Amino acid sequence: MGVFRSAIIGAAVALGLGLSSAEAADLSEIRIDWATYNPVSVLLKKEGLLEKEFAKDNISIRWVQSAGSNKALEFLNAGSIDFGSTAGAAALIARVNGNPIKSIYVYSRPEWTALVTRADSPISTVQDLKGKTIAVTRGTDPHVFLVRALADAGLKQSDVKLVLLQHADGKLVLLRGDVDAWAGLDPLMAAAEVDDKAKLFYRKPENNSWGVLNTTETFAADHPDIIKRVIAVYEQARAEALADPAALKAALVEAAKLPDDVIAKQLERTDISQSTIGDLQRDTISKAGIALQSAGVLPADVDIPKVTNELIDDRFAVGKTQ
Repeated sequence: MGVFRSAIIGAAVALGLGLSSAEAADLSEIRIDWATYNPVSVLLKKEGLLEKEFAKDNISIRWVQSAGSNKALEFLNAGSIDFGSTAGAAALIARVNGNPIKSIYVYSRPEWTALVTRADSPISTVQDLKGKTIAVTRGTDPHVFLVRALADAGLKQSDVKLVLLQHADGKLVLLRGDVDAWAGLDPLMAAAEVDDKAKLFYRKPENNSWGVLNTTETFAADHPDIIKRVIAVYEQARAEALADPAALKAALVEAAKLPDDVIAKQLERTDISQSTIGDLQRDTISKAGIALQSAGVLPADVDIPKVTNELIDDRFAVGKTQ
């Protein structure tokens, strides 16, 4: 692991050498999100690695918490952050809807969503959801996951009643008995599972799209070397997380304010061994988009593979030269 960690950090340092001084001078602040569904971002923030990297340029770092992909995408669209953490499918939906973002890095390959109900619920299959109420956060991977699950079960969105809430509120109303099911998101889903014996009655890991870091088209055009440096520092944090899983867990426990066993369950379902964005992500995200198109969520006239290619920008991958 030590050799692997050194290799990543070496590549990260090498990426930082090509910064244009004029480009750095144009910036006084980098605005970046952190999210409990993106564990590496939590460690990155806790260790102050970006602050250390950009101190020599007098560039400060402003951290903004994203409560879900939808919030990260809203922030990016409004120009209030430069980098935002989302699910790949959520980023695609945003791009289809005119949000000019680019997905530039992979922070995880998670199984972070499933369909959840209470321990005492008779619901055991997706078909059982007909006529039922389901809490979900619109424009997130759990929403995409739910739509695909319903379609695979021969149900339409009109066959259920969606209750649109942020993830934390979705968990709350499920456990309170106000809805029949919830399209969950870790670590909140793991907390419901561990603390309240909630049932993950429908799981399909391959329908969880990748965790991707996004930037805006404008930032990508104006600050390509800054992006490379941010990704390099992300790689440093990822290397530290792989080398010391206990430190990653401790940082996430502190940030999420959840017990060790809950965070352990989340991390069991989170693969951070891959970070280069490319064909694997294109395939998964495109398949999700086509499924959503078939379900009527995305317009029939949208060229999903084309938009996916426009979304994914692999120019900034570690070790890649332009």
